[in-house]
Amino acid sequence: MDSLDTQDTHVLDAARKWAAAGHRFALITVARTWGSAPRPPGAWMILRDDGQVQGSVSGGCIEDDLIRRAAAGEFTGESGNTAPHLLRYGVTADEAHRFGLPCGGTLELVLEPAPDAALLEQLARRIGTGQLARRRVELATGSVSIEGGRAGESLLWDGETLVTLHGPAWRLLIIGAGQISRYLATMAQALGYRVYICDPRSEYADGWDVPGTERIAAMPDDAVTELGLDPRSAVVALTHDPKLDDLALLEALKSPAFYVGALGSQANSSKRRERLLHYFDLSQAEVERLHGPVGLPIGSRTPPEIAVSILAEMTALKNGQNIRLAAEAADPYACRVA
Repeated sequence: MDSLDTQDTHVLDAARKWAAAGHRFALITVARTWGSAPRPPGAWMILRDDGQVQGSVSGGCIEDDLIRRAAAGEFTGESGNTAPHLLRYGVTADEAHRFGLPCGGTLELVLEPAPDAALLEQLARRIGTGQLARRRVELATGSVSIEGGRAGESLLWDGETLVTLHGPAWRLLIIGAGQISRYLATMAQALGYRVYICDPRSEYADGWDVPGTERIAAMPDDAVTELGLDPRSAVVALTHDPKLDDLALLEALKSPAFYVGALGSQANSSKRRERLLHYFDLSQAEVERLHGPVGLPIGSRTPPEIAVSILAEMTALKNGQNIRLAAEAADPYACRVA
């Protein structure tokens, strides 16, 4: 996985609790998929010796088969085989049908019958301090290690070695507590983001009541600095007030945040870029990182539609797809937010 999503974070937390309680369990990672596999490479599942499960590798009947095999002591070290090894499902059409894999899907899973609890704690500590980490599993030797990771790295699997990249939770800082922000915050949480809101205007901020979000009582530039943005962070400025939005952008565009966007029309966005480039300490490359008008050009007009367009663009970049140019080429007259 490129980072721990919400479900996989729960898997890591549960694994640490089970280990601390003395339970025996297996850790299973999706290494490769073909066809319409429901879970992506890097997805996690843990399977306890008493049949308890956390996470998923297929969302279907494969879990049932894994539980059955674990109950027989096949996976959790009872058979004496504690070395990581490979499992394949859906290699034949009959297996694909049996295990509910659509369109002839196939899964390769790396199973660790006895994961090292100390290494799981080390991984959790790295993530907790905002670091990226690489987890390497060598099937030939059985060794598992944790190394420092770098932005831009992704899962690697060659049939013998599995390397997964793990990082801190995806975070979204929203500048402005208006109506669009409410929809954006709610939708972003559904996608696994930890959401922060900053708005120094009391007439907006005092009425903010979106559950699960965290309010930062600071000016926008101080809020960006306070969060210590990393490659799993996004900043979206939505006040439509240059005095506030520009403060956030000045700091965010110099950070490693994967997405920085600001609300505004094409004309206002062009003026903002000129302002940032000529009157502030930002380079051309830093200014070019700004997504403005914010979001994909999908003809959005209402606050929830605008929130959808923003999250669509964020999701594309998060998944390594920059589709803005393709969208604008297909519809050069797409509506922009004024």
